[in-house]
Amino acid sequence: MLAGCASPKQEEEKTPEQTEAPETTAAPEQTGTYPEFNLDTKTVHLNSGCDMPVLGLGMFSLSPGQAENSTYWALKAGFRLIDTARIYGNEEGVGKGLRRAIDEGIVKREDVFITTKIWTSDYDSGDAAVEASLRRLGVDYIDLMILHHSQPSNDIAAYQAMERAVKEGKLCSIGLSNYYEPEDFDRVAEAVEIKSALLQNETHPYHQSTLMKEHIAKYGTVLESWFPLGGRGNTQTLFNDETISSIAEAHGKSSAQVIIRWHLQAGNICIPGSSNEDHIREDYDVFDFELSEEEMRQMEALEKDQRFADY
Repeated sequence: MLAGCASPKQEEEKTPEQTEAPETTAAPEQTGTYPEFNLDTKTVHLNSGCDMPVLGLGMFSLSPGQAENSTYWALKAGFRLIDTARIYGNEEGVGKGLRRAIDEGIVKREDVFITTKIWTSDYDSGDAAVEASLRRLGVDYIDLMILHHSQPSNDIAAYQAMERAVKEGKLCSIGLSNYYEPEDFDRVAEAVEIKSALLQNETHPYHQSTLMKEHIAKYGTVLESWFPLGGRGNTQTLFNDETISSIAEAHGKSSAQVIIRWHLQAGNICIPGSSNEDHIREDYDVFDFELSEEEMRQMEALEKDQRFADY
């Protein structure tokens, strides 16, 4: 199954640079159903009508050169989801890595799901922010664009700019990040036309985002985890957790692989970050084992409501 909503027939007649954003279907008002993951196809069907890979590589804190290499290595390893942001300063690097993979025949543009984000300082110029990301990435459409943080003074206006870009075929899906209270999420959801396809929040075994995940289900919105392994400087805390390390030993896997597998079985889109090719390959090697119901219960019991980020 292809990532995104692109039609293979539509793509055959266009170069990667000429690819148009596929049509999306209107999101339901409130479906009351959390999107179901298909770990055979490694995708989830979004409320926008698009299929999104459930495992991707995040570009947070990478230099443009690192982002180029990591994007290229990730696509070689099998990843089909790449997550970046304007504030990361590496959208151009992601675009270069994507083009390398396309030029070598590793992927086609329609195979890859590209996510980026609008930073808060750009909320008053949302239309220009969309155009700037398209230019930096070197693509004609973006699969998912997200507002990076809640900012009640102007985030609705920025979201409406993304809605216009969807209608113009420049974006396929749109979403939110760092909305941690149901009332804050609803504030945006009730003021816009296209419901958020995705909410990206800090989520990991010590902070499982249960409240928000249950709340966004009524919109058919899926949860995506940033800092899925705890984030740089905190990964060893999770990797050395006795429960996680014992499950890893039982499966002959690393603690990182167990955490990623837990995310996928729990229904969290997962975007670990790395600039190490070996780690990137390891992070994708999670589809040949499964956590038992008891192991999933053990992972669920690790909830501490403990965030590692201070923003």
